Amino acid sequence: MTITSPLSSLSDLDARVVNCRACPRLVAWREEVADVKRAAFRHEEYWARPLPGFGDEHASIVIVGLAPSAHGGNRTGRMFTGDRSGDFLYEGLHRVGLANQSTSVRRDDGLEVRRVRITAPVRCAPPANKPLPEELGRCSSWFRAELDLLQGRRVTLALGKIGHDAFLRFLGLAPSKFAFGHGAEHSLPDGTTLLDSYHVSQQNTQTGRLTPAMFDAVLRRAVELAS
Repeated sequence: MTITSPLSSLSDLDARVVNCRACPRLVAWREEVADVKRAAFRHEEYWARPLPGFGDEHASIVIVGLAPSAHGGNRTGRMFTGDRSGDFLYEGLHRVGLANQSTSVRRDDGLEVRRVRITAPVRCAPPANKPLPEELGRCSSWFRAELDLLQGRRVTLALGKIGHDAFLRFLGLAPSKFAFGHGAEHSLPDGTTLLDSYHVSQQNTQTGRLTPAMFDAVLRRAVELAS
């Protein structure tokens, strides 16, 4: 996806990104999921569009995930909302004072985050949670535009290696020179810091690979560096 006219604000970006149809496979999948639905949500109308970022337009901390989940963000229309990954993320943000509540159920549930913007390098739910390289490439224009508009960014917290790599490519840096690892901390040429965390996926949180204590330690470090 190529952005052909300048973006004046995050609200301008958000208004454009939700109408993107650049990736045929992702468009077909997000709409099929919304049509078939999960039994627990059969009476709900799914969002079934790309997701804008969520949070403070003056954020000093940017959290970079991977992509919306099929029955989470693709259903609710907000990053990390309506699924177990979101539960884990916002519980952590609430514990360290970056969110006003620990739950994220739907777009109008009153959730607010402070000093934080949450985004992803892929804006549509991909099959099996695995975007193709060309889909990452097409979506990179939205990702770059959002990061360019976040002038107050001091810390980037990457949830998983895909987010880690996508952010380094945004800066024109080779991901191979910055090893991903939970708790890893990278000082970057632009004067900001990249922190790494295992992704808040159920695969990690239910197996104990990522615990609340581990995640809280990374969040507290992000707050310290951004202060």
